[in-house]
Amino acid sequence: MIENTEGFELMACHENCLEALQNTRNERPDVIVMDIDMPQRSGIDGVVEIKSYFPHIKIIMHTVFDGNEHLFDCLSKGADGYILKKDSSTRLIQAIKEVNEGGAPMSPFIANKVLQSFRKQPVTDDFNLTDREIEVLTYLAKGFSYRMISIELNISVETVRRHIKNTYQKLHVQCGPEAVAKAIRSGIINS
Repeated sequence: MIENTEGFELMACHENCLEALQNTRNERPDVIVMDIDMPQRSGIDGVVEIKSYFPHIKIIMHTVFDGNEHLFDCLSKGADGYILKKDSSTRLIQAIKEVNEGGAPMSPFIANKVLQSFRKQPVTDDFNLTDREIEVLTYLAKGFSYRMISIELNISVETVRRHIKNTYQKLHVQCGPEAVAKAIRSGIINS
């Protein structure tokens, strides 16, 4: 599927996390699609290891697991997206494009779980976000990629990146889904 998609190059398929980590040094992919249930060591451990050496590489979890434990473990360990295997192959291709453009793709069912989890613990703190940072975060929560946000707000993609980076620092988070969830939980943006 990936190898037949224009603009994509499938660099390799690996049997386990250790093999993926060893070969990532040579392959230098932009995006890794990883399962949680892998031989020898879990994909969650793989995320931690790959991110420790290659923090710039985006990792999408592609799995059958839709429970909170796996989901939040993956996101907290550095996964950049979470797509269920029951979603269409077209959705996976779209997710790869989204994460490569700075987005944080999630299956709708998973995005809802993230939102529900953070709604349970209301917090009232605005974290000193600027109006523009809140605006960018609102579009991120709607699933817009960095490029889509830049078009919508008539600003450069680099400016969007800067706003997102500042937002992550102010919210003390590491990734888009975490920022969105914290902003919703804090009442900064509406779901």
